[in-house]
Amino acid sequence: MAIQKSKPTTPGRRFHSRVSGADITKQEPEKSLTVIKKKNSGRNNMGRVTVRHQGGGHKRRLRIVDFKRTTDGMAGKVAAIEYDPNRSCRLALIHYENGVKAYILATKNMKVGDKVLSGEKIDVAEGNALPLSGIPLGALIHNIEFRPGGGGRAARSAGNYATLIAKEGERAHVRMPSGEVRLFNLKCRATIGQVGNEEHNLASDGKAGRNRWKGRRPTVRGTVMNPCDHPHGGGEGKSKCAGRPPCSPWGVPAKGGKTRSKRKSNKMIVTHRNKKKRK
Repeated sequence: MAIQKSKPTTPGRRFHSRVSGADITKQEPEKSLTVIKKKNSGRNNMGRVTVRHQGGGHKRRLRIVDFKRTTDGMAGKVAAIEYDPNRSCRLALIHYENGVKAYILATKNMKVGDKVLSGEKIDVAEGNALPLSGIPLGALIHNIEFRPGGGGRAARSAGNYATLIAKEGERAHVRMPSGEVRLFNLKCRATIGQVGNEEHNLASDGKAGRNRWKGRRPTVRGTVMNPCDHPHGGGEGKSKCAGRPPCSPWGVPAKGGKTRSKRKSNKMIVTHRNKKKRK
């Protein structure tokens, strides 16, 4: 794949670029594996906006993706590589021997006709899913479970991969895409290989209208609002944060404040991603 730049025929096309869809082999999704995606426009059941800057956008359907990969001992054939509007990576349509169809995340080198397997005692090949205990050290993995049988949660976006660096007792040391080293149970499953469409972050929308198609509404700076709408608003001329630290419209610190909650999973972190390198 490669980045394709548009001819500057209009101001909106001048800076537009996209990832070539040469890897996509099927345009329409498998209807039996899709459901309607309801739009809430960032509002809760009371009709009040709880998440700003959401609304509108093109109509979509959710693809039912098999993140658990529990079809053990049965080979699946890659029937098609499809585009998914709900995620950055591609999806692979799998036809299993018993006639069941499923979507999985397409890896970097996956193509139509490839065979994929899942289970404990299978070959370590790209697209196969198996427990961390059966994966050799140094292997690139994605779609990693946080708990056995819970389904893959980590390293799922385009171009992402984690690295299995060590095994100790019942735990595996995995270097995450952020650089964080985290402990996982050896019974947790992961998929071999790197997630495809790795050039996704190099594309440029080129115009504000494309953000509206994605359901993203405009974002207005607090400094240009009135004092009744934002703590940074008001003042004569152009002022910087109205003499207070940067914050949200409700006074919550926006820069430097800790936002991570004290979760039980913190004890599984060996090396934090923002740890400064010691000389």
